Parts: sequence; C-alpha cells; structure tokens
Amino acid sequence: MSGLCGWFSHDPGALPIEQMAAPLCRFGGATLRLGQHGAGALALAAGAGSGSLLHEDGLLVAAWGAPAETVARLWRSHGPKLCSALSGHFVFALLDEQRDEALLAVDRSASRPLLYQQVGRTLVFASSAEALVQHPAARREIDPQALYNYLYFHGVPAPASIYKGQRRLLAGESLHFQGGRLARTRYWKLQFHESLAEGSADLKQEMIDTVRSASAAALGGQSGAVLLSGGPGSAAVAALLNGSGAEAVRTYSVGYHGDDDGTLERARSLARLLGTAHKERAIGAAEVADAIARLAAGFDQPLGDPAVVATLYGAELARADGAQRLLGGHGAAELFGARAQYSQQARLSQYEKIPSALRQTLVEPLLFQLAGGVGGAPLRRARSYIEQAMTGLPGRLQAGNPLHGYGSAEVFETAFLAGVDPTAPAALLSQSWWLSDGASQVSQLIALDLQYALADVQLPSMAKACELSGLEAGFPYLADAVVAFAARLTPRQKLDGVKSSPFFLDAVRSLLPRRAAQQHGAAAMPFGLWLQSEPRMRSLALDSLSDLKRRAIVRPAFIDTLLAARVAEHPAYHGRMVWLLMMLEQWFSQRRFGTVHTPMIRKAEDAAETCRQ
Repeated sequence: MSGLCGWFSHDPGALPIEQMAAPLCRFGGATLRLGQHGAGALALAAGAGSGSLLHEDGLLVAAWGAPAETVARLWRSHGPKLCSALSGHFVFALLDEQRDEALLAVDRSASRPLLYQQVGRTLVFASSAEALVQHPAARREIDPQALYNYLYFHGVPAPASIYKGQRRLLAGESLHFQGGRLARTRYWKLQFHESLAEGSADLKQEMIDTVRSASAAALGGQSGAVLLSGGPGSAAVAALLNGSGAEAVRTYSVGYHGDDDGTLERARSLARLLGTAHKERAIGAAEVADAIARLAAGFDQPLGDPAVVATLYGAELARADGAQRLLGGHGAAELFGARAQYSQQARLSQYEKIPSALRQTLVEPLLFQLAGGVGGAPLRRARSYIEQAMTGLPGRLQAGNPLHGYGSAEVFETAFLAGVDPTAPAALLSQSWWLSDGASQVSQLIALDLQYALADVQLPSMAKACELSGLEAGFPYLADAVVAFAARLTPRQKLDGVKSSPFFLDAVRSLLPRRAAQQHGAAAMPFGLWLQSEPRMRSLALDSLSDLKRRAIVRPAFIDTLLAARVAEHPAYHGRMVWLLMMLEQWFSQRRFGTVHTPMIRKAEDAAETCRQ
C-alpha cells in the first residue's frame, strides 16, 4: 500500500489532487486513482488488487483492505457506525456530498496510518504527513514536542504528528466530519477477558488454526514470503504456510557480519528442517550506510528503529524473487507475553508483596542507609533492584531511556526545551496504562507495547521497508481473530511466574524444531562498535550530527561529548543516541529544513511522475 489522501470542503481550493497525492507513490509501482465532486477530492495510490475507489451518486470512497463498495453499502445502512461491521486490515476515506459528511477510519491495529487536519470548515487527510502538508490549508510547521517525543520513544507516538496541527488516528478509531465539526470515536478497544481454560490440547490447536488462517489471509491471494526475525512468531508462520501449498514457502533472513548470536545460523537450520526455499544475507556497515538516506527519505516522519535496515534488505531479496507480500511475526511477542521485559517487570513487582511496613522500616533503611556505602556486587544488585521496584509502573519501564540517563537539560538547547513539556511522554504512558486498568499487569504491559512499540515504531518500519522494495507488508498476528484469541488467555498463559509465553511456546512446539520454539530476539546492529571501527559509518554519523547542531535542537556540547568520549565508554548504549540523532538529521536533510521553526518548502511535481495513472 502507498496510501490515500484528499480533502472535504465546499471551498476545496485550486490545488490539483495529483500534487497532494504525489508523495504517496514515489516508491514502488503504485497506480494512482482519482475522484472528485463538489465537496472534495480523493486519491488512492495502491498496487494491483490492494485498493479500490468508488464514485457514485455524490459518494466518494477510497479504501485499502476493504472493498470500497462494501464501505459504501455499510455507510448507507449504518452511517458513521459502519466500522464495527468491518474486519481485517483496512483504511478508508468516505466523502458524502449529498449528506455533507465525511468519515475516515483505520483498522483495529492501525496497521496503516491515516492523518488529518481541520482548517476552518475544511478537513484535509492523508496516509502520509508529507502528502497532507502539500495542501495549502495544512500547516507546515514542525512541532518541537514531537521532536522531543521522538527521542524519547524512537518514533512520534500517535495521535500526534511531526507537524503542528496534524493528528493521527489510533488503532480502532474513526473520524466523523459533519457541519464543520469533528467527532473522533474509538469504535473498538482491546478488552482482555483472560478467561480461557488452561491445559487444553484443543485450545492449542485452536490457536494454531487461527494463526494458519490469518497467515493465509495476509497473503491476500498474492505471491508471498516470510521474513524470519529470530523468534518463534515468524517461524510458526513459515511452518504453517509451508504445509498449505504445492510449492515450498520462501523465507528470508538478514543478519550482520560478525554476528555472534547465531541469528542467521538459526534461520538457516530452521529453513532446512521445514523445507522452505530460503535465502539469507549478512550486511555490514557499508550496506547500512547505503540505506540510511534512502530510508530517511521514505519515512514521512522521523523513525529511529535500526531494525528497519535489515528488513529493507530482506524485502529486497523477496522482491527479486517475485514476491508481492512479505509477512512478519510482528505482534506475536507482545500478544502472547514473550517480551523479556514482561518477566523482568514480574520480578520487580515481587517486591511489592513484602508488607510496606517491613519494606520501609527494615529492608530499605538497611540497604540504603546502614549499608549504603559498603558491600560487594550482591548488595549493589539488591539496591538496584529495590530502586527500580520502588518506582512503580509504568514509570520504571523507562529506567533505561537515554533521555533519563543524560537529562533533558544536558541534551537539548535551552530555548528548545522551553517550548516543550519534558513530562509529556511519561504522561502519555500513564494515561495509556490506566486506560487498561482492571487487566492483569502483563496485559497492561502488552497494551502499552501494542501502541508505543508496535503501532508507532515497528509497523511503520516494516511497512515502509517493504514499500521501498515494491512489496506490501503482512501482519498475520494482528488479524482480528488472533488478537481476540490472545486477549482471552489467562495471565498465567502469557507469563507463568517469570516464565515468558508458556502457552504460545508450548503450542508451536508441534510445528517447530525444539530450538526454534524458543524466544530469540532479532540480531542487534553493532552500530556503536562500527562508529569506532568503520570510517565510512563514523564519517556519516559525524557529518549528520555536525549538521544537526545548527538546527537549535540539541546542544553542540552534548553532541561533542557523546561522540568524543561516551561512545567509547559504552558503544551499545551511547551508540543508540547517535543513531537517533543521525536519523533525525537525515530526515531533516531530505526535506531541506533549517531550524525546527522553518516551514517545509517542497515541490511534489517530480514525485508525481512516478505514479502510473
């Protein structure tokens, strides 16, 4: 998918819809379809069979995932409540001239983005922030708070956008526009029922059947492949698809030169045992450097996920073999409780079970006052454990966040910091945490990750890497049926004491070799080490951060210290901040910005030539 865009207004202006749509189809082979009536205009850029556009009787509908005819029919019978009757992954925009109403919506996982902005009585919307700002009514000013949030979350969390005035729909949201008024509705919200009976073999088979159906549906009848990321989620998808057709499913994996954690070897062994048609690639600093500008140009707002580079090269392998869709295991680790931090937080929460009087009168005084300056490693570990446990959730989830470690005042320019709220990210997390109040702790952690890790970072990372390669991304574990099944699992089926994902891992053992049915993370890019050993990578980072200094966002002294001393002290930790800052500057440089207050001035006519109309 490349996206949709348009506006709804009785005074839509003179801008050709083609110009607004141009950023949507700069990459890949998307076909551009246009529609316009007296109250607005729509454009849809999508590959063959992926989207549809309808224009009849004053009704305009552009849709991806759900047929435009279905959306129109449901609109006539259900009005703004039609989204509850849709399932699967979709995004659509509907403009009804006769009723003087518009409706925008995304699916229950926000697998594809949709942004909007209201200016007076005009509603402007697009799948891309860059497409939206092409409209003359849209604001083109960078939001400093969004920049701060980017460095905190490694992406710009919804509902905000990188541009002031723009908003982004959250998972399961729709937007109704009537009479110049906006009504934003959460038509679906994840509810954790946590009530399934434990220990049932039928239950495990139900999960396998559900994931199998979702995997087949994610292919959409097109030629597909699976990106093996190192975990059992993507491995299970490959195993299920491999037994469903006459030909072996194609699988791909990408690791790094000098990889010590065995990512490529595990994928190779799994593919051999499953009998998939497998290809792999090891990339180094040169390949990463080659990809950085391309990725920065592709993202419509800053994104700091290093894993996108490996995904890009994996998608290119798949496209070269003729694949049209690339499936990933995104969401499996979250929905089924396999993320390492869930067990870590369970350990920390054990401290709360000690009576508060005992904690405050004995344990804490003993460790922090009487023994505060003495003791070896065991006492230091005990103090560290209790310090984290005392913070409470969700605050302690960000204990390792670099911005907390450095301090905002050390990182940001004073004038920039005066225009933002450093407490806003923590407030977002707290608000989301309490929205899932009443669920178990592990389910509350899952709800946070589905939004801030998955929808805001991992899904756009995978989707854009595929789009740049001429593919569409597929997410079987985010199918409605899989999400609903996972929400019924009991807390112990997701986290048994401190044992992660016992139900899911036990269920997939019937599909996978023993080693593959264990949780492994994707290979980590050794970026911090490359900053010290690879001249080209170091030069790219130095040049990028040097250019960033002039934008009046980050203190030059912080950048100098970070590069000159801190990276050498702890390459992985401090290298992460260098990556975030480098990708931010690369994003800026692709758009010819000055300071953060400089409006975006960008022509779209050249990009329009890449669309096939």
